Amino acid sequence: MVFNLSEQNSVANHFMAELRDKSIQIDRMRFRKNMERLGEIMAYEVSKSFQYATTTVETPLGKSRINKLKHQPILITILRAGLPYFQGFLNFFDQADVAFVGAYREEGSTKDLTIRLNYVAAPSIKGRTVILIDPMLATGRSVIDSVKHLLKRGKPDHIHVVSLVSAPEGIKYLAEEMNEKYSLWTCAIDENLNSQYYIVPGLGDAGDLSFGTKL
Repeated sequence: MVFNLSEQNSVANHFMAELRDKSIQIDRMRFRKNMERLGEIMAYEVSKSFQYATTTVETPLGKSRINKLKHQPILITILRAGLPYFQGFLNFFDQADVAFVGAYREEGSTKDLTIRLNYVAAPSIKGRTVILIDPMLATGRSVIDSVKHLLKRGKPDHIHVVSLVSAPEGIKYLAEEMNEKYSLWTCAIDENLNSQYYIVPGLGDAGDLSFGTKL
């Protein structure tokens, strides 16, 4: 399943427009906040697919029956660009277990993109619902490489890959390489990747825009 939030009119389009606008991106705090807001909106959308159980809550004036989540998901974010987007999910799934993956593209060569993964801190994901948070689904390699490492901690029940912007090449790569049950949730699907494997029109480097340029 591929869910594209931009196919429906909502305030999410306003936040996405600000994320893309290079004249607004210079406000680093606003950029991070818009990522967080979109994380909250997407968390709400993803939550509709979860399992719920009816419970009774006692109010000051009586009792109310309401459906609550059966199980909290595991939130997994890819450092560092994913942190503001991840915060939006954590705001909604505030009792969730959390995992972190350090994955980055090796700069220099544009002929063959290399993804380096040098850090994983995660609980067991066996039988769990996983939300894998990566704001830019470009080639899809960082997602697939992260999943392969996470499988050492058990086989999940379902993986929800959530991005801000996705490229057709990344969507295709996930469909070809993902062997686990998964769904893709994205705020926008863009045109393509350029020769440096960046999404066009995209929004630039989400990590640098959030936290500053790196050496």
